[in-house]
Amino acid sequence: MSISSSLLKIWLLLASVFFLAASYGNDDPMLNSLIGEALKNSPEIQASSARIEAARQRIPQAGSLPDPQFSFGYQNESFDRYTYGEMSGSQWMFSVSQQFYFPGKRALKEEMIRLDAESLAAMHELLKLKTVARIKELYYDLFLAYKNIDLISGKQKLFVRIEEMTLARYSAGKAMQQDVLMAQTEKYMLLEKEEMLKQKILSLEAMLRAAVGRDRGQLERPNEPLYEPFPLEIEAAVDLALKNSPEIRSRSKMIEAADTRLKMAQKEYFPDFTIGGGYYNRSGDFKDMWAATVTFNIPLYFYSKQRPATLEARANISQAKQDIEAVKLMIVAALRDNYSMLRSSEKLMVIYKNGLIPKNSQDIEQALTGYSTGKTEAVTIISRVKILIDYESSYWSQFVERQKAIARLHAITEGLTAGDVKK
Repeated sequence: MSISSSLLKIWLLLASVFFLAASYGNDDPMLNSLIGEALKNSPEIQASSARIEAARQRIPQAGSLPDPQFSFGYQNESFDRYTYGEMSGSQWMFSVSQQFYFPGKRALKEEMIRLDAESLAAMHELLKLKTVARIKELYYDLFLAYKNIDLISGKQKLFVRIEEMTLARYSAGKAMQQDVLMAQTEKYMLLEKEEMLKQKILSLEAMLRAAVGRDRGQLERPNEPLYEPFPLEIEAAVDLALKNSPEIRSRSKMIEAADTRLKMAQKEYFPDFTIGGGYYNRSGDFKDMWAATVTFNIPLYFYSKQRPATLEARANISQAKQDIEAVKLMIVAALRDNYSMLRSSEKLMVIYKNGLIPKNSQDIEQALTGYSTGKTEAVTIISRVKILIDYESSYWSQFVERQKAIARLHAITEGLTAGDVKK
């Protein structure tokens, strides 16, 4: 068997590995396991859950009345002696009072806190969506690093063959020593790239462990992602995102809370009141007494207190409305960016798979045949092999970029799936 035939078979073996991803689907047990672990163990998600629970516990506090007050004391009619039972004004005094808010204020206070809690709950869902997308992106990047090492390993074997070929021709006096040195140099440069990729794998694994909430432990090599379709057109994706976005839902709750705060500020123009009752204990010939009181606060300084509070609440409503419009614009921009990246990657993958890679493989075969007959220089073979492997690496890079874009699009448009929330 000739050297050129052996090289061609090696390339065909590599090519069969490169293009196995031809079926549709998105079910990856390892990836789903990592996502479930992240949703369960991520400190950031757990902190968000605790924040929501704390907000919910503030709801009954906001609607509660102020604590009642109890007071007691003694009144004496003289400074030089104790006159209890001797003088009518000498008495022991006991009183109880309770403040009540103007009708409607307690309900508004509860409503404000409840809407704040619902806003936090929506942001919690957004955090989970971002966590899922982050896990997927790191997972795909880790897969790509391993795949590039596989490509380099195949390339190393190819350059070993080229080195043997140049040595054979050099020994026969048909090639220059420079051909051998070029082949050997390329082989060592690949070793350098391989070590750099191994370091990148360690870094990606550390980031992935942190994202899932681990501080240690070994991660298995990622499975090869299945080619996942994204059937939506951009306008349909935009409509779905604006409908399902937890961030928009959170901002909507903020607007409702701001409206409620405005109503509360307007209620502050009306006075609260305190109801009190007292008992006065006397002795001797003097009868005990009682008293009932109602106390109102007077919003006398409304121009410097209630009125600015109302204007502040209106400004907050305006801010909340502008914020939600800004969020919508950012969501649409992110959608269009990721959608264009998705479609661009698909087009590039077709170019690499159906055009550049097959054409360059034919060039390599012709170059090997030409070198064996002395019609082609070694530098031509080496450069074409480098170009071929670069195209193969670019194909997988675009494949991963496409998968990452889909992960971000799903996070924006569809929310959590059953596989994502599996625990």
